[in-house]
Amino acid sequence: MRLRELAVSRVRFGYRRLTVILRREGWQVKPKRVYRLYTEDGLTVRTKVRKKLARRARVVTPKATQPNTKWSMDFMSAQLLDGRWFRVLTVIDQFTRECLALVADRALNGHQVALAQVVAERGTPGPITADNGNEFAGKAMDAWSYQYGVQLEYIGPGRPVDNSYIESFNGRLRDECLNVETFFDLSDVREKLECWRLDYN
Repeated sequence: MRLRELAVSRVRFGYRRLTVILRREGWQVKPKRVYRLYTEDGLTVRTKVRKKLARRARVVTPKATQPNTKWSMDFMSAQLLDGRWFRVLTVIDQFTRECLALVADRALNGHQVALAQVVAERGTPGPITADNGNEFAGKAMDAWSYQYGVQLEYIGPGRPVDNSYIESFNGRLRDECLNVETFFDLSDVREKLECWRLDYN
């Protein structure tokens, strides 16, 4: 059955994403039917159950109400086959959940250039949510945001849940690409990331 084949090749996809792929391939299926078959075949993705802790009330930032009104960005790290590390800048649209950019390099000091390319293609967004690490809170990033008229929203220290859109996306990227693929060099990394990004979108 095609559902089993897809579940084997895309081990971290849930039934909803598998339904989308089946529909793209021309299958006339509804999510409820895919879910039934998915659970009967024991294809469910196992995740850790996290203990819920009491939390303080926090200020809720307004959500994006339409495309291109709010973006999120973050950095990830991974290794090449020879053990050298590389970094990936991830940028997503909070409303559509579309991945706008995956930029890989050994050191991403010039990530403002990559962001400028995304802004040139998509237009200037509203605020961009990011953590307050050195890459995003530095003078170069501040100058870039002033030049392009982009407001930067920093999350609180040690509060990755405040930027949950990008954290969820990064988990998916790691599960479906970074932990699965073998990377030989930076050009190979960029090619595989772009293939994954197009498939994800």
